[in-house]
Amino acid sequence: MKPPTITAYLKPSRGWSQGVRAGLRKYNLSYEDRDIINNPALYAGMVEKSGQSLSPCVEVNGHLPVDVSGDEVEAYLIQAGLVHPTAAIADAPTNQVCDAHHHE
Repeated sequence: MKPPTITAYLKPSRGWSQGVRAGLRKYNLSYEDRDIINNPALYAGMVEKSGQSLSPCVEVNGHLPVDVSGDEVEAYLIQAGLVHPTAAIADAPTNQVCDAHHHE
């Protein structure tokens, strides 16, 4: 199984972004971690590519699920046949909300 090409547009330390990182680590997937807080150009690129401003935004082989949790990224990877389900436990919560109204 060829590993997917993954670009993750994430915030440095927020719950949802950490959950996405944990989900990708759970499958030992390499990915490009783009810090959209400290690099405005990366944020602008994410908005241009995805047509919206919500994060996390994770590009997988050109497919761009947006405003996703680690659980949702994992579900997409499994459904797309890019990873096999694993009993491994993520090293951080993969569906953690920062507040009641917004993912990040």
